[in-house]
Amino acid sequence: MKHRKLVILGTGGTIAGKAAHASDNIGYTAAEVGIEQLIAAIPALHGSGSIISEQVSQIDSKDMSFEVWAQLANRVRHFLADDDVQGIVITHGTDTLEETAYFLQMTCQPAKPVVLTCAMRPATALAPDGPQNVMDAVVVASHPEACGVVVVCAGTVHSAMDVQKVHPYKLDAFGSGDAGPVGYVEEGKLRLLRNWPVPQADIALLAIEKIAIWPRVEIVMNYAGASSLMVRALVDQGVRGLVVAGTGNGTIHEDLQAGLLSSQAAGVRIVRSTRCVDGKVLSLSGCAIADSQGLSPVKARIALILDLAAEDARSSAVGQA
Repeated sequence: MKHRKLVILGTGGTIAGKAAHASDNIGYTAAEVGIEQLIAAIPALHGSGSIISEQVSQIDSKDMSFEVWAQLANRVRHFLADDDVQGIVITHGTDTLEETAYFLQMTCQPAKPVVLTCAMRPATALAPDGPQNVMDAVVVASHPEACGVVVVCAGTVHSAMDVQKVHPYKLDAFGSGDAGPVGYVEEGKLRLLRNWPVPQADIALLAIEKIAIWPRVEIVMNYAGASSLMVRALVDQGVRGLVVAGTGNGTIHEDLQAGLLSSQAAGVRIVRSTRCVDGKVLSLSGCAIADSQGLSPVKARIALILDLAAEDARSSAVGQA
């Protein structure tokens, strides 16, 4: 029987955290509990021979790196290629969850569900939220029509393209902006609100395992009195791309913009996004800096890194021909 196995991959985070006291929800150490132990603490998952678990990494997600992303993407691709696998659940820290979700969507383009879930309270909390989030993620990953990378937290399903962490400590810490959530998990059942994030056929999958050095792209922010000093410093350090988190509709202080345009003329790739949580940058005719096509600054950074990495791969292929 095809599509009968469910894979749960552990990466660490608050969901795997421990605190000295059950009443402490913020003074904990992340990534202390292994994925098998997390699953063992959820009685509803006991005795299911259809679940495969694997510890891919064990880190606080604030320390996420491209090396871990590449390893995780490779494991996701491996299990997606197994015809017997219905879907994948990934336990992850909340701090960089939206970035990992977007990275996996763009590098794996899954036709099956890849569901990231998390917790805002450690595993040792008096009332941890992790077990319910995992159960909700399992519901989504088991849905016969589900596909693409989504995030499940506090009963809400968010697309990887839209999800953002919007609160530092509430249990329902994520939002999807004005795009809205994909759906809700209610008493073990999925209520779908909009379409699943489908694969983009025009994107060729990178051979990420062959990337030794990821292109360096940094984010700078526009604000009152912003200058080009940071831009010049980053360019001097060999940065290949910059994303500017502009004010409003991607507006940029004149001094900062002068530095960005000068860097762009010298070959540095520049992308314009916005600090605003909702909405997206609307393109202006004649604007010299490309907009982020609706991506937040952190996701625009990943998109630019992947684009530069693809350019490098094409140049390498031409050089070897």
